[in-house]
Amino acid sequence: MSWLSADWLTILPPILAIILAIWKRQVILALVVAIFSAELILIGGNPITAFSQMVERVVGVFESNYSTRVLMFSLLIGALIQLIKISGGVAALVEWLTRKHYVNNQRKAGLLPAVLGSSIFIDTNMSVLTAGVSSQSLFDRFNMSRARLAYIIDSTCAPISVLILLNGWGAAILAEVMKTEVANANSVVIGSIPLNFYALITLVVVFYTVISTKVYGPMKSSETLAASNNSMQLEAATKKRYMLIPLVFMVVSILVFMYFTGDGDLRNGSGSKSVLWSVILSIVLSFLLLRFDAKKPTTELVEESFKGMGKLLPLVTLVLLAFALSSSMKALGTGEFVASAIGEWLPNWSIPALIFILAGFIAFTTGTSWGTFGILIPIAMPIAVNLGIDPSLLLGAVLGGAVFGDHASPISDTTVISSLAAGCDLLEHVKTQLPYALFAGGVTIIFYLIAGFIG
Repeated sequence: MSWLSADWLTILPPILAIILAIWKRQVILALVVAIFSAELILIGGNPITAFSQMVERVVGVFESNYSTRVLMFSLLIGALIQLIKISGGVAALVEWLTRKHYVNNQRKAGLLPAVLGSSIFIDTNMSVLTAGVSSQSLFDRFNMSRARLAYIIDSTCAPISVLILLNGWGAAILAEVMKTEVANANSVVIGSIPLNFYALITLVVVFYTVISTKVYGPMKSSETLAASNNSMQLEAATKKRYMLIPLVFMVVSILVFMYFTGDGDLRNGSGSKSVLWSVILSIVLSFLLLRFDAKKPTTELVEESFKGMGKLLPLVTLVLLAFALSSSMKALGTGEFVASAIGEWLPNWSIPALIFILAGFIAFTTGTSWGTFGILIPIAMPIAVNLGIDPSLLLGAVLGGAVFGDHASPISDTTVISSLAAGCDLLEHVKTQLPYALFAGGVTIIFYLIAGFIG
């Protein structure tokens, strides 16, 4: 057997991407190398064929309507942010919030994205974008780092989505559980909510950091740098509606389109379609407000729109390459190989904690929590049934572990979009969020060990 066909090689490309990204601080280069190495393994070692396969793998991302929509709205949100920025609406809103003493300190500034991120549970992208875009200037005003903003929105949207399952996540999770041998899928899914320790602990940690205004680890350096660099000057008073109307319209229209695409059920709606359509319409609305109310020339608005998209092009490229790497990982069978680490020789009390760790590692190396659900739920549920373990406990471990891996992974699309929405460097976001994720993950493992002993 060729060494290139060894099963352990399936985890090499994502690990290579993570090492290179941290070492060289060149995430795009790291992802390209990882995709190339994955294709090299897949085709048996021919570098020329591997190169052509790598290019086609990236092109193949656009065969997925979902991936294409994510890439499009990630790019277009740059135009919306830029139009809102040049309108002066952000400055007007910040001035109004501070003048009215609604937001007059770091605690209240942090609560805005934390509450928004926790409240908008219909779609994670909507949650991240709304909370991030609306809070950027407030964080600048109170000398808070964009890294802290990225952490808050990233660590509220996904945990909330797997706790309040009235969304696409809930529908997908329920569908996966229903395919297994468990007796009552609905009660198993509902029962997983209080047993999803990572999501609950993460939310507690987020609100602790917001209310206490304390930061730890690398986040301290980011905060110090923000305090020395931020010199936000409010522009001449304009109209805060230039910011509020497009953002409120975006949120409302997403909900309307979720209802429409779900045939009257928000939980079955298409998040990617709804967000893309809503972002496009919000750009049009912002454009019209600035053209006919603020009297800005059409040429300037078009130029600024492309300027905004240009600023996000590097991050959109990262999302594209992350999708391509995820596709390569699926072809290699990375998730299935990692999942095989769970065997019948393990003592029952250790299985919930190990399922959590396994889910975290799969999500970390593949950059997808949804993919982790698809791999591990069909494995975890039969284990629970056969060994007499509470299925809700193992489901909570799978869901929480997948979110944990997403939070720790620099190749996760949620991580990339969170840094995009906060206007934060991707590697800075990963570096500053990682200690919080590891702390919550460590406490979660202890909880699952205790739950395993209690039975």
